[in-house]
Amino acid sequence: MKAKNRDQSLSDSRELDGSYDQLTDSVEDDFELSTVCHRPESMDKLQEQTKFTKKELQVLYRGFKNECPSGVVNEENFKTIYSQFFPQGDSSMYAHFLFEAFDTNKNGSVSFEDFVFGLSIILRGTINDRLNWAFNLYDLNKDGCITKEEMLDIMKSIYDMMGKYTYPTMQDDTPREHVESFFQKMDRNKDGVVTVEEFIESCKKDENIMQSMQLFDNVI
Repeated sequence: MKAKNRDQSLSDSRELDGSYDQLTDSVEDDFELSTVCHRPESMDKLQEQTKFTKKELQVLYRGFKNECPSGVVNEENFKTIYSQFFPQGDSSMYAHFLFEAFDTNKNGSVSFEDFVFGLSIILRGTINDRLNWAFNLYDLNKDGCITKEEMLDIMKSIYDMMGKYTYPTMQDDTPREHVESFFQKMDRNKDGVVTVEEFIESCKKDENIMQSMQLFDNVI
């Protein structure tokens, strides 16, 4: 009985002082504690707010914490991490746009909550959820519509990221040609901008876009 009470007391103290990490089921040492700037919300709350299971959240958190021991990632670190996935090209500009989309609080950093909320939409959200998230990514100045220049900036960043080895015969004006083609389909009232309604409606009618979204259904 005394041993049980002692164990319970130790467990309670770890939760109170933050040395017990609920998401990884591990005890953090004093050095690691001193480097942590942000501690995520409780497991139950994250499960309620996302479409991930407890096990999936733990796996995601271990990976996030391994790359970002402080609990948050700034844009420069985000770009460095992202560049590892695209060594054949320059992913810095696309990573910048992606970081802006994940940084929903606009405070210059992405926490585990920011990351997992966005990932939940991308991987487990409805088609409308995913398309709304994609629209927000393309709407660079967040004014509620996408211009040709915004779409061109995103398109150029994607080609830069994929690199010349992926598109060896691509001409410099290829991204602009693609944007012109997309805009003709999406800008239904020909007012020079694409609204979220036009964006979602056009994407839903594009078989290639719908197929690419279904590829995410079984990820993780």
